[in-house]
Amino acid sequence: MRTLLLACCLSALPTLAADVYTFTLSGPENVSGPGDLFTLTGWGYTLQNQSSSDWLVTTGLSVGTFQYATPQLLFDFPVLAPGAILDVPYSPVPPEAGLYQILWDQNVPAGFVNRGTFTLSAQWWSGDPSHGGTLISIAPGQSQPYAASLTATPEPATVGLTGLFLLVFGGVAYGQHRCKIASEAAQ
Repeated sequence: MRTLLLACCLSALPTLAADVYTFTLSGPENVSGPGDLFTLTGWGYTLQNQSSSDWLVTTGLSVGTFQYATPQLLFDFPVLAPGAILDVPYSPVPPEAGLYQILWDQNVPAGFVNRGTFTLSAQWWSGDPSHGGTLISIAPGQSQPYAASLTATPEPATVGLTGLFLLVFGGVAYGQHRCKIASEAAQ
């Protein structure tokens, strides 16, 4: 029985001494966007392979569900050499970059917050997987909480009325200007 216990303890040592990586969201944990229509909100990320010998291969990203928003995965599942750090800030400008983004729905209630957790899955490899490396083990998952909210939600009727007011006001002002020019030309 002692031999079996010793064998189990010794087999666990590689797991206990496993290499480490860090996964963090870049920018604030709680991202906010302006409350206009078609607002994109997103997250960047930083990934660091702290191993001195093993390659980190990212394999999956799980995310909670988003309400009142259309989600889009931006994460490109990078492979990091030993000691490498990758910092990818969020950018909504094509080609988009970062971890994830959401497009808010037009009917999002004022003050609504999407909350959840990003969980990254990865593997350890003995070398570059595209150049002969071999799988060593599954790396432990890394999680980061997130929250996303709108700073303000416009009222569609107000936006429409404001646009109509500006259009009518501009037309009236232009008409008055043209009448003044015609009146001066006639004199």
